[in-house]
Amino acid sequence: MKIFSMVDKFIMKLEEFILSFAVIVISIMTVGNVIAREIFKSGFFWFNLEVSKFAIVIATFMGISYAARKGRHISMSAFYDFSPFKVRKIMMIIINFITAIILLYLAYLSFNYVQAEIDKGTVTPALQVPQYLMVIFIPLGFFMGGIQFLRNTWVNIKDKKKVYLGIDAEDYNDKEKRELEDEIHV
Repeated sequence: MKIFSMVDKFIMKLEEFILSFAVIVISIMTVGNVIAREIFKSGFFWFNLEVSKFAIVIATFMGISYAARKGRHISMSAFYDFSPFKVRKIMMIIINFITAIILLYLAYLSFNYVQAEIDKGTVTPALQVPQYLMVIFIPLGFFMGGIQFLRNTWVNIKDKKKVYLGIDAEDYNDKEKRELEDEIHV
């Protein structure tokens, strides 16, 4: 079990590095292009566009897993927030499981897309980088996100006393309620 914990921690750190690097690249390319346009009256549009697009694809799809892990994904939680504990627990299990299945299916479809890009042998116009290198992060992100949502499902099934939005994120409704109860009892 300790080996799984070490692998999980490594994957989390790798995700953090990849996401941080992608955001930094996007920032540098955007600011660099503005500076080049203002000072030299000519930006490096061709280079900037492809590198920025590559970084955005990486940040978007690799961010799925990280957001699921931290419970920071977008949710419409009006019904969820006002539901009692047992209903929230059941909803979280169902939502996580269905999301995992959808993401794993999307990983399968996008893997087929990557295969098609490899078979075509297309390259990006400016940098002449194989197109599949840009889109390989799509199935990877969907797959890792699906696995993360399965983990979220499992942790909610296993722990009967808490609701988890993600492996590392306890439901804020329960956490705030316990903090208020602790303050009252002190």
